[in-house]
Amino acid sequence: MIRARVAGCGSYLPEKVLTNDELSRLVETSNDWIVERTGIRERHIAAKGETTADLAEHAARRAIGAAGIKANALDLIVLATSTPDNTFPATATRLQARLGMTGGVAFDVQAVCAGFICALSVADSMIRAGQAQRALVVGAETYSRILDWEDRTTCVLFGDGAGAVVLEASEGRGTNDDRGILAVKMHSDGRHYDALYVDGGVSTTQTAGHLRMKGAEVYRHAISNLSSVAEETLKVAGIEQAAIDWLVPHQANIRIMEGTAKRLGVPMEKMVVTVDRHANTSSASIPLALSVAIDDGRIKPGQLVVLEAIGGGFVWGAAVVRW
Repeated sequence: MIRARVAGCGSYLPEKVLTNDELSRLVETSNDWIVERTGIRERHIAAKGETTADLAEHAARRAIGAAGIKANALDLIVLATSTPDNTFPATATRLQARLGMTGGVAFDVQAVCAGFICALSVADSMIRAGQAQRALVVGAETYSRILDWEDRTTCVLFGDGAGAVVLEASEGRGTNDDRGILAVKMHSDGRHYDALYVDGGVSTTQTAGHLRMKGAEVYRHAISNLSSVAEETLKVAGIEQAAIDWLVPHQANIRIMEGTAKRLGVPMEKMVVTVDRHANTSSASIPLALSVAIDDGRIKPGQLVVLEAIGGGFVWGAAVVRW
């Protein structure tokens, strides 16, 4: 059986750091209020003129270097973003050109905060089908460009950043001891379209718009859907919850993360948490967290890692990966 094995991981955060105390001088809030409700202490903000493609390129080059390959060895780029450089072409094609990859194909996917799981699923499927041998999967966002900096309920939650992984086709035995992506499951429910959205777009207002959110509704659905899709994906992979070595969730809110871990019976010591330093970076949050845990030596070859995310739409999903 062909598996998509993770060969390298990389990330990038903009230089500028915006702390809660600094935010409290922009809107009516405080460090204690933000930390208590979200777990966030600071976030990174892209510099003027620094685009999603710029962030993606830094992360991609680091992932490619970690994989020990050249960019022209790639035959697929799937870039997850809801803050593209332009309406079209795909930001992935700009990244493709910058990396010097002249073959294969590059395109974007848009599933908001669940974007990285969606992109991972697409790349995994294409590798299994023999349409690609090496894929670069990227999550990159500049959410600071779509925030209403006068809305304290949303502007405190998000940050900018990018993360990437290189996947390589690898032969496995078809058991859950194989290294690579063992299972991925995705769901969506468009009835909740208005719970988390941007109030602008090409065919409606002809503007980029600002992020809007019904926090209570998002919170309620997030814990239930994240825990259920993780359980579903583990079942498909034929793995018990007790076998999880690391849970790497979308870094949205520490309360959601704690609630999901509790439902799954995973102790917080086995959860990778970066929301305090990164805030919610949407599709970039999982690969950013992965990069931190790989760099500090927590995630090791052979370990079982569960990734999970939910985003606007709602769209949610999970992946079970043998590192």
